[in-house]
Amino acid sequence: MKKILNFVLNGQPYEVAVKPKTTLIELIREEIGLTGPKIGCNEGACGACTVLVDGKAVYSCSVLALQVEGKHVETVESLAEGEKLHPLQEAFLDDGGYQCGFCTPGMLMAAKSLLNENPDPTKHEIRHAITGNLCRCTGYVRIVDSIYDAAQRMKHEGGKES
Repeated sequence: MKKILNFVLNGQPYEVAVKPKTTLIELIREEIGLTGPKIGCNEGACGACTVLVDGKAVYSCSVLALQVEGKHVETVESLAEGEKLHPLQEAFLDDGGYQCGFCTPGMLMAAKSLLNENPDPTKHEIRHAITGNLCRCTGYVRIVDSIYDAAQRMKHEGGKES
């Protein structure tokens, strides 16, 4: 039996009927149709499905959709404003942090969560913040450099996000 779920996704309120065992990633991808968060391991071990729930990074494959009742959920689709990329997206493009791109949405959201809490992280703090996000293409150097670069850009822009 489906239950009614009310939450905000990328700034837009939603009221949807979901089965109790539906995961957040299933709701986002299959019911709502956003494909930014990726399904990787589907057991909370790779970070490809990372989204923010009330500003905190979570693995959407490990969260039941009904757990976000009344909460704000952000996916990678929320970062850009129209044609204007978020500084994280700009830095990933400029510094080669995107690699093949599969892990990038989860990395970006984990990085956004970090920068929400700590706008001026060290590279060590960045590495720690993305430990739950796996990338099979790299040694993480470009990803860490991209996040560090984005933090510097945001600091010089007065801390505002785009």
